[in-house]
Amino acid sequence: MEIYLDHAATTYTDEHVLEAMRPFFRQGYGNPSSQHGFGRTAQKAVLKARHQTASVIGAKPEDIYFTSGGTESDNWAVKGIAETAGKGHIITTSVEHHAVLDTCDYLASRGFDVTYLPVDENGRVTAESVAEAIRPDTILISVMFANNETGVLMPVGEIGKLAHERGIPFHTDAVQAVGHVPIDVDALNIDLLSMSAHKFYGPKGVGALYIRGSVRLGRFMHGGAQEKGLRAGTLNTPGIVGLGAAAQLAAETMVQNAKHERLLSSRLAEGLLKLPDTRLNGAGAERLPGHVNMTFGGIEAEALFTYLDLDGIAVSTGSACSSGSFKPSYVLRAMGLSVEEARGSLRMSIGRENTLEQIDTAIEKTRAAVEKLRALSPLFAQRKGGVMHV
Repeated sequence: MEIYLDHAATTYTDEHVLEAMRPFFRQGYGNPSSQHGFGRTAQKAVLKARHQTASVIGAKPEDIYFTSGGTESDNWAVKGIAETAGKGHIITTSVEHHAVLDTCDYLASRGFDVTYLPVDENGRVTAESVAEAIRPDTILISVMFANNETGVLMPVGEIGKLAHERGIPFHTDAVQAVGHVPIDVDALNIDLLSMSAHKFYGPKGVGALYIRGSVRLGRFMHGGAQEKGLRAGTLNTPGIVGLGAAAQLAAETMVQNAKHERLLSSRLAEGLLKLPDTRLNGAGAERLPGHVNMTFGGIEAEALFTYLDLDGIAVSTGSACSSGSFKPSYVLRAMGLSVEEARGSLRMSIGRENTLEQIDTAIEKTRAAVEKLRALSPLFAQRKGGVMHV
């Protein structure tokens, strides 16, 4: 039995989404910027997708700008604000996706000042810490909606309200959240929001950036006049149609999907927590319905990942590998976990197609693998003896 528990990395493309896309590869293949009939057909499809995409976050269609995905949207939001301002101070968190962190690092190297706020033991930043970090020259606050490793939800509404009161643009990387939890950009005072279709059963390589009409943002790509002259390049009509169809489907099925995923994730976490020296990361915070990030004391998650992969179970270490050396998760380290604990952590993310049978199998296989690895591990023997290395 093959079991896919890595939906935070990507989802498959839904059959209905694929069917919506199919005509625009061969029949409706016109360039949506062309004025003839073929072009108008494609343009009409793009307009429909713009409405569908806007609806899932409570936005106006004219404030949706199509991109190649979440990374581009994050880059555009952060760089766009910075380039428009010319100089200033940016507030973000230490647990953002690298699409935000690396962009902020780049801007810091160009003279901008960046504050990376710490998080608590559950991986949450507080609105109070954001308020304390605000300066007269603060030009942007960028805080993710939900963390990609732990699924922990940030207090976006509180931060948005604060930013709105101070007149500071607020960006949220909502790549993990869109289509999984309700979002209303007006109610939450969000000015810029990043999303990516492949996180909610749409195609890869397409996403969107929501830009509130009152926000001035620099041009991201130069060339043609597409996307109101802000993002040049021939529109990816099939991909955009897929994004719109996936957004509409997500809006229609969000409640039932969340109920299903929450049931399975609770069962998975409870089953794994029966192992000694095991913890659920972010347990004290509200999380996305399908995320489970577990730390198994005394083992290396890379070894556990390999065991599960051989058993046909797809999970993620949630950690970065660079130049052949295993680096512990910066997100878990920021939450206070030791290097050893961070290296012993796995992310399992559930989707709508997973079943109770699959979850029970995953629990059984994971527990067996952990016990086998611990029997071989001097780390676990040291932990049992009360010796820990941090």
